[in-house]
Amino acid sequence: MMKRRSNGYGKMSDISTTTASSTSREEVVKWEMRPGGMLVQKRSDGKDVSAPNIRLRVAYGALRYEISVNSQATFGEVKKVLTTETGLQPGEQLVIFRGKERENGKYLDVCGVKDRSKIILMEDPSSIERRFIEMCRNAKIQNANRAILDVSTEVDKLAEQVSAIEKSISSGVKVPEVQITTLTEMLMRQAIKLDVISAEEDASALKNLQGKRVQKIVETLDVLKISNAKVTPVIVTATKWETFNDPHPTTNSWEIFD
Repeated sequence: MMKRRSNGYGKMSDISTTTASSTSREEVVKWEMRPGGMLVQKRSDGKDVSAPNIRLRVAYGALRYEISVNSQATFGEVKKVLTTETGLQPGEQLVIFRGKERENGKYLDVCGVKDRSKIILMEDPSSIERRFIEMCRNAKIQNANRAILDVSTEVDKLAEQVSAIEKSISSGVKVPEVQITTLTEMLMRQAIKLDVISAEEDASALKNLQGKRVQKIVETLDVLKISNAKVTPVIVTATKWETFNDPHPTTNSWEIFD
């Protein structure tokens, strides 16, 4: 049996029909009024699977797209399709239809969207700001990593010189103290460069690692300086050669015969 109810303005509201099956199970079918006065079965899952697809023309700045969606889809579903086309995530999109921004939960057909309708896609200003901040942050991290790498390269070179001095001292060869002092000063300059680098996250961890490395090499030089002071320099003296008189000297004298 179908029941009809007037809303007082001559239009029909939801209409329910109750039918009985052979198993005496009752099923309620709900109806709704569409734009233009068409009476259709009310959607229970958001859209009617039998609804046809429609083509939408999308303007995104100077770019133009044409997408196919279900005529009873929501604007949120349209945004998901546009993500594939534009690369913008749904949360970064603003969809404009007939001069108004449309919410994700609004249905296309309810808002009057038809086949070949035009919608305008814009990027959310807050999304642009977030992306700009992220780009600046990434650039800062890259600059920090580059600066730390430069310091690491210089420290590698200084570490090789420290190793050479360590080998010399271990072999009992005293090295000029000025070499140790100069290397220490050069390492401290690299430590100062590290201090002024503004680093975050992974770059900060890398910066701390290099800082500890420089400190360890400086400590090694301090120990080498003490060891070098205890090394007795090897003095090489000139060997004195003794001259022996040959009892039978060989003379190469030429006799002159008259």
